[in-house]
Amino acid sequence: MKDYVGAIDQGTTSTRFMVFDQAGRAVAVAQKEHEQIYPKPGWVEHDPQEILRRTEDVIADALGQRGLHASDLAAIGITNQRETTVVWDRKTGKPVAHAIVWQDTRVADDVKRFSATGGQDRFRPETGLPLSTYFSGLKLRWLLENVPGGRAKAAAGELLFGNVDTFLLWNLTGGARGGVHATDVTNASRTQLLNIKTLDWDEKLLAAFEVPRGMLPEVRSSSEIYGEASLAAIAGVPVAGILGDQQAALVGQACFRAGEVKNTYGTGCFLLMNTGERMVPSSFGLLTTLAYKFGNAPAHYALEGSVAIAGALVQWLRDNLGIIAKSPDVEVLARTVNDNGGVYFVPAFSGLFAPYWKETARGVIAGLTGFANKGHLARAVLEASAFQTREVIEAMEKDSQISLESLRVDGGMVVNELLMQFQADILNREVVRPVIQETTALGAAYAAGLAVEFFSGLEELRAKWAVDRRWKPCLAEAERERLYERWKKAVTLSFDWVES
Repeated sequence: MKDYVGAIDQGTTSTRFMVFDQAGRAVAVAQKEHEQIYPKPGWVEHDPQEILRRTEDVIADALGQRGLHASDLAAIGITNQRETTVVWDRKTGKPVAHAIVWQDTRVADDVKRFSATGGQDRFRPETGLPLSTYFSGLKLRWLLENVPGGRAKAAAGELLFGNVDTFLLWNLTGGARGGVHATDVTNASRTQLLNIKTLDWDEKLLAAFEVPRGMLPEVRSSSEIYGEASLAAIAGVPVAGILGDQQAALVGQACFRAGEVKNTYGTGCFLLMNTGERMVPSSFGLLTTLAYKFGNAPAHYALEGSVAIAGALVQWLRDNLGIIAKSPDVEVLARTVNDNGGVYFVPAFSGLFAPYWKETARGVIAGLTGFANKGHLARAVLEASAFQTREVIEAMEKDSQISLESLRVDGGMVVNELLMQFQADILNREVVRPVIQETTALGAAYAAGLAVEFFSGLEELRAKWAVDRRWKPCLAEAERERLYERWKKAVTLSFDWVES
């Protein structure tokens, strides 16, 4: 039996390849960032070819660290930034334009136009999603409308569409020479083109968005063999798992039972609750989405609260203002003050996602006085993720009628102990960090390993989950509610900054 499984973790700012052993421990990891392209205010793009090169590089780098070869890998899984939209030429493999990233707001006018008939929730019964700049469908429509000859080429069957998982799978399994054009249910559910009841592309939605069915990938489960890799470093290895990044973290956290919840603090902040085989419609601003589907087993659904800006706000503090030299410095700076000094930062750079879904909101810093300094700003940056998480959890408890006792956390920001303590304080809940914190890549590895029987089943995966650290709330109730009330007031100041 082969000793390892690999996972491609293609995120918003970087790509990683991780190798895991059967105990779920990472034995090798390589990571490279890629360029963030901002052609206009509100526009965010990636170069898909650069992402593909970074993927090839990190696979070679990680395997080289341990002297591993393709023959050592039982399978490879893919997890990816969701909603980021790629269109490429079927014959040449070349993208027709840069990828439009999930944070991009260029289709805001289309959201308004589509919402004028039937409202923002007109497609919620089929998709579980409100109309928003967030999802892939309107991005794909924009590309077909704005790339010269795009619509005619798509109608003629010359173009292919996919989120980044699909683009990578197609290229890794042969590309123009027979690459597999497929996606899994979790990524498909983020396009706003999938009927989440039938788990297939919906003809009514395709007609509304004017998308030819022939350019869409085949929808498959999250754990099965899609094809064999043709890239030299991993030639012959089955590509056997695909999960959107937040669903991958849910799997990596072993949240396989209905009611189990995780929160990932990455570029954005994403809270998911497994609702089992039952779809739970949201009345409080959350998304109903696919959690995973393992092979022939029934699909599991999730409620999701999506926050657009979390770790990205720390990057902004670093790159745009130069207040810190590297991201971990934000905690050091925030600890130079005892509290936020009355400063609140609402990072509505791309509008507000859950639970508000306000495309016209923009970022605000509120409560500034002559007393405020960069330490207070750093603290406000961290606290923003915790406040936004509380808003989402309150909505999730109302929708699910389940009260959360504790919160499982993962993602790059969970090493920030100041943030984790404040999260416990503002929630008045215990916050729990697992031993293996790279749960996104781990979830993709789990999905791939299940498909080739590297792992025996969900009970084995559940047994691997272990606690690293717990944070218990220690803030007085009156102070907790005072802080939260001021946060809610700051949020209202961000509303309707851009005129409808």
